[in-house]
Formats: sequence, C-alpha cells, structure tokens
Amino acid sequence: MAKTLHIDFVSDVVCPWCVVGLGGLEQALETLKGEGIEAEVSFRPFELNPDMAPEGENIVEHIGRKYGSTPEQSAKNRAMIRERAAEAWPDFSDGKPFEMRMGEDSRIWNTFDAHRLIHWAGEAGQETQAAMKKALFRVHFTEGRNLTDAGVLTAAAESVGLDRAEAGEVLTSGRYVEAVRAEQALWRSRGINAVPAVVVEGKWLISGGQPAGVFEEALRGMAREG
Repeated sequence: MAKTLHIDFVSDVVCPWCVVGLGGLEQALETLKGEGIEAEVSFRPFELNPDMAPEGENIVEHIGRKYGSTPEQSAKNRAMIRERAAEAWPDFSDGKPFEMRMGEDSRIWNTFDAHRLIHWAGEAGQETQAAMKKALFRVHFTEGRNLTDAGVLTAAAESVGLDRAEAGEVLTSGRYVEAVRAEQALWRSRGINAVPAVVVEGKWLISGGQPAGVFEEALRGMAREG
C-alpha cells in the first residue's frame, strides 16, 4: 500500500536555497514513487525581508548589509548556488537546467504580493500552486523581473493557466492579505525562522537546500515511522 506524506514547504520567492531545496525534494519524491511513497506538497509563505521597500535593494548591497559579505564573497556564493540550482533542476524547462542569472546588478524585492498569488493558486490545486511557485522562481532568478510589479505577477499567473484579470483583482483588492499574514505568524510561532523549511506530517523538519539523497533518506524513515 502506498504511503502519502503531507509536506509543508515553507519558503520565500527570493530565497535561492529554496530553489535548490525544492528541486532536491521533487527529485527525491520522483524516486520514492517507485517505493510506494508519495507526497502532497503545500507551499507556505515566509518573507525573508518583510520590510523591504517597493523599489527593492541591490543584491550585493543587501547581502553585505544583512550578512556582512564582501562583494567577492557574494559573487562566489552566487556562482556556487548557480551550480547547485542547475543540479537540483536538470530539466526545469524545455529539458534544460534551471538558470540562476543573478548578478551584481540584480535586486531583492518585497514578496508579500507574490505570496498572496501563491496562496490563491493553491485554491486551484496543488499542481497549480507548485507551477505558480516555480514560475515566480523563474521570474526572479532567471528573468530578473520586479516582483512588486503587478504586470509581472499577473503574467506569471497567466503562464500557469490562471486567469490574469482575476490575478489582478487579487492584488488590487487586498484578498488573502490577512490569510498570508496569519500563515506567516503560524510558522514563526512553530519555530521556523529560516528557509527552506520542509515540515513533514506537521512533526518532522528538514532544513535547508538539501540534495535529493538527503530528502530520500529522511522521507523513507518518516514514512516507516508514520
């Protein structure tokens, strides 16, 4: 009999390790299907920079201010994460690896509206929500678009089959503002203060952008215990 695990993937759209972690998780789940282990994955909001201004911030300046990294350290980290993301998503789009094109001129954005659209996408089902999450990863990390721009966000929604006009209405009306805030508060109250945080069955935590093998081993054990 197949075992289905419920997974809450707590993450932010501008978190590069969340790209790596989701890729590793999906690779692991594909392998585990052959062992009778499946999963239902729900995407939960977490803002790394809730006070970020609408105009965003240069990535090098942001990383330097927040973590004390030099421009050289920042460039080295971007190169390393670029390789890890490509490994995690070898066939992200059209059979090609995920392209993380972040450079010294890239910007970090406020992501609250992006989380509202991910929440809305979840009402259409888990597959649609996952597609919306990946579309926003691509918009930010590959295309370098402004995540506070309603046109950018609604185009991303349309690209995964959602109604663009309704996406715009979600943004302008304030729908899901309280729901997203409540979810963020819930996960913080449960001790989540860094992402990605992969919470399995509400009781086990796998932290960080882990490779597929780590997820496979952990999820096998959880499936046995659960």
